[in-house]
Amino acid sequence: MTTFDSMPQCCIAPPDLLEAVAGQGTPEEREAALRTLATSETARAQRASFAGVLRQLSLTVADVAPAPGMVRTVYDVENGGDFDLPGRKRRGEGDGPSGDAAVDDAYDGAGVTYDFYRKVFGRDSIDGRGLEIVSSVHYGTDYDNAAWIGFQMIYGDGSGQIFTKGSLTRAVDIVAHELTHGVTQFTANLVYSKQPGALNESFSDVFGSLAKQYGRGQTADRADWLIGDGILGSALRGTALRSMKAPGTAWSTPGGGRDRQPGHMRDYVNLPDDGDPANDHGGVHINSGIPNHAFYLAATAIGGNAWERAGRVWYVTLTERLRPRSDFREAAEATVEVAGELFGAEGEEQRKVRAAWQQVGVLPGGADHDR
Repeated sequence: MTTFDSMPQCCIAPPDLLEAVAGQGTPEEREAALRTLATSETARAQRASFAGVLRQLSLTVADVAPAPGMVRTVYDVENGGDFDLPGRKRRGEGDGPSGDAAVDDAYDGAGVTYDFYRKVFGRDSIDGRGLEIVSSVHYGTDYDNAAWIGFQMIYGDGSGQIFTKGSLTRAVDIVAHELTHGVTQFTANLVYSKQPGALNESFSDVFGSLAKQYGRGQTADRADWLIGDGILGSALRGTALRSMKAPGTAWSTPGGGRDRQPGHMRDYVNLPDDGDPANDHGGVHINSGIPNHAFYLAATAIGGNAWERAGRVWYVTLTERLRPRSDFREAAEATVEVAGELFGAEGEEQRKVRAAWQQVGVLPGGADHDR
């Protein structure tokens, strides 16, 4: 049972990206980045206080929002913050379009994600038992972030500087990424720090990408393997927030800031988890590039629809094998084991999953080369 004492607060925008814009952007771009950083820090403190109250009441997420089957509810927080959540109800399950694009996009994105997990993996919502999917849009003022906050989704509108306006609710991979943090919370409950935290981020990227591929009917060789393609605002150059195919190439700033994701363990960025936002809980968004690339290599080597074999291996690993402090090596060994169990010992799937982790330097053996 997942309680609020382990409640993650997982944002889509990595702090190093926000710090790069804050330090090097135009006055308007710097203002947008600093506003988002400040709002995120204030919200984190508010959520910690809220979690403490619920702990004293011995409440769980399911106690707060129980529901059977697919139940989506979207609220408008009307530019308020955490103390205004969830906001004014704008659309419930089965209701017609509201006329507010953010409301309707969040509703549709939650539906796409629910259908993906239900039809592909037989999972009934975030907790596997039909938990209501609650979303609040218009969070903050021009807030450049979206997040799973342990019991619901929040979406900023975007300022146009860091993320284009309205893009955070339109991008299905972003919606599925954030809701997958909820799936992780109810299963492996990976600690949001260093390697377990990077795995937490990576599993969200994996299933965010797979939900997008599933919706588009794309095979592994036709997918773009980008997270957040088309959402970058004027302060950023590039294609997306992250690239699973080529970690470290997704974005840059005119002032020299860049995507720092490694694709191999030799380039692992060893950061402290010291409470400094710039260190990103020990590099959880940065080092997730390594397991991301391993999944890309496995999925493209296996071929076909990535959600059918590689995705199944990663899903079983996340939901049945990992523990809160599992590291990259444990995750790699678990995926190899699961691949053998699902598709046959030393079969194509197991061999290609093992080779993928070897290529990124997590498991020994194999060719020692980069992306």
